[in-house]
Amino acid sequence: MELREKHRLAITGAVIGAISVLLVVLGNPKNMGFCIACFIRDIAGGMHLHTAPIVEYMRPEIIGIILGAFAISVITGDFRPRSGSSPVLRFVIGFFVMIGALVFLGCPLRMVLRLAGGDMNAFVALLGFIAGIGVGCIFLSNGFSLGRANEATRLEGAAFPAATIFVFVMFLAFPSLFLFSESGPGSMHAPVVASLAAGLVVGILAERSRLCMAGGIRDIFLIRDFTLILGFVAIFIAALIGNLLTGSFSLGFADQPVSHDKHLWNFLGMMLVGLGSVMLGGCPLRQLILAGEGSGDSVSAVLGMLFGAAAAHNFSLASSAGTGPGTNGKAAVIVGLIVLIAIASLVTVKERRKYGRD
Repeated sequence: MELREKHRLAITGAVIGAISVLLVVLGNPKNMGFCIACFIRDIAGGMHLHTAPIVEYMRPEIIGIILGAFAISVITGDFRPRSGSSPVLRFVIGFFVMIGALVFLGCPLRMVLRLAGGDMNAFVALLGFIAGIGVGCIFLSNGFSLGRANEATRLEGAAFPAATIFVFVMFLAFPSLFLFSESGPGSMHAPVVASLAAGLVVGILAERSRLCMAGGIRDIFLIRDFTLILGFVAIFIAALIGNLLTGSFSLGFADQPVSHDKHLWNFLGMMLVGLGSVMLGGCPLRQLILAGEGSGDSVSAVLGMLFGAAAAHNFSLASSAGTGPGTNGKAAVIVGLIVLIAIASLVTVKERRKYGRD
């Protein structure tokens, strides 16, 4: 069973890495064939939640991921609606995960894709991501838990995928209701059909393989299990090969696409993402998959990320390509780390008292 799981993760990673390179060839920004944080940010702009003109587009990839996970989970019996595990706290954590990602300018998936494109700023971010997961594992080892989710109705579990379908239909039928960037990353995108198909494939494969980079590093820390991380190793290898073949590989720190070389803030931004992902039980990609499987708690986290993206651009918290974060963004990362550590500490103390571990 473990060998089959490893093969499934390796295949999933290789396919995602190849799809990411293909989406860049078809029009997505370089080193951004897939980025959960960047694409949710673009969707927030497309839905008028922020007004940053260069990052506004209803990315079909995100819609495809949710619907792919929903469809395959219904077919295989993995669709198990549940909710009630600290939804408000999950919203707050998701909010700050997005802030950290937009200070770095990428989610864990894009971090790997940037590494595969030769962007060494992503290596600094990887160290921060690992550090954040390490801090989260300390809390997990001491009893941290956001609580047990309760069974919910199938109608409730299907509500978020249904809402996603509605928004996408509106996007296709009434595009004038949405905003579209005329320049910048938001204006660079693959054809709608290709983007949606890519999202569906990633959603299906990630649901079946349980792909999660935060979970992979967490398992290495807690139980010395390297299985889950194999998927992201495969993503890196496939994307690296694809970038070399297409001439998109450029090794270095400077002049990398949609990035910056402010190392401290790349480190701290992804440290915030790593800590938040451990607290949520999965990285941003995993949260989308779980939302598609019927988890209302993951829906709370995804909505937190959506509003985090809106706040990042409405209040100048996101980094700018080349120049990095401003004062507001730096302060937001520090506040985010303080808030998440405070939440983790208070919840851990409560859990230890509950089970008499003090």
